[in-house]
Amino acid sequence: MPLEWIAIVAAAAYGAVAGSLLPRAVYRLSVEPGQPWRSGCPQGHPLGGGVRGVLGPAVCGPCAGSQEPPGAYGRARRVPAALGALICAGLTVTVGLRPELAVWLLVVPVALLLATVDLAVMRLPDMLTLPLAAGTAALLGLAALLPGAGGSWGRALLGGLALAGAFFVLFLISPRAVAFGDVKLALSVGVALGWYGWGVLFAGAFLGFLSAAGYGFALMATGRARRNSAMAFGPFMVLGALAGVVLGGLAV
Repeated sequence: MPLEWIAIVAAAAYGAVAGSLLPRAVYRLSVEPGQPWRSGCPQGHPLGGGVRGVLGPAVCGPCAGSQEPPGAYGRARRVPAALGALICAGLTVTVGLRPELAVWLLVVPVALLLATVDLAVMRLPDMLTLPLAAGTAALLGLAALLPGAGGSWGRALLGGLALAGAFFVLFLISPRAVAFGDVKLALSVGVALGWYGWGVLFAGAFLGFLSAAGYGFALMATGRARRNSAMAFGPFMVLGALAGVVLGGLAV
């Protein structure tokens, strides 16, 4: 089997495993602003600390072992696992075996977690957005030192500042349309898109707004939302970033 196919299969397997471990984190972080992160399952069993208390299936050990399981909390593992596998395999196909591919694969689970939490409660936790921005910038800096890198680290940093600045202006103009969590997420999105160039940055940001507008119009057309209804924007920022990285990977 050619090396490229081995990499694609390995990336898909990694994405499936990483996605299957997200439901517990989604459940714990999907709380309204001002509320503490959940520390126990709906039946009151403590989820504990450490990695096992955060990552895992959408059911705790005591509930899974009971004779009459009360049902899983959060969403089933199949959806995030399938999305993780599809996205990671697609990135491997389009980006190729360049150093930055490892960065994108590490970012995917965090991006999926942020998008899912934002869809659930329209909240982008600082404990994810800020470390994601710093981690993406640092890892791309390491990737830039390796031969075969397809982007520019300096431009990535400028892209993060530029997009976050643009979102901050939108936040000042209309806080209902763009939340401050979106501004923080824009740092990571801008770094990722800026790596491949200003054209990719513009395209990814535009596709994010375009997909959000299309979704909003669909909700209004079906009577599920009004013009002044609030809508989570984080998932569309992630979608735009993903589309931009794919375009950038294909163009290099």
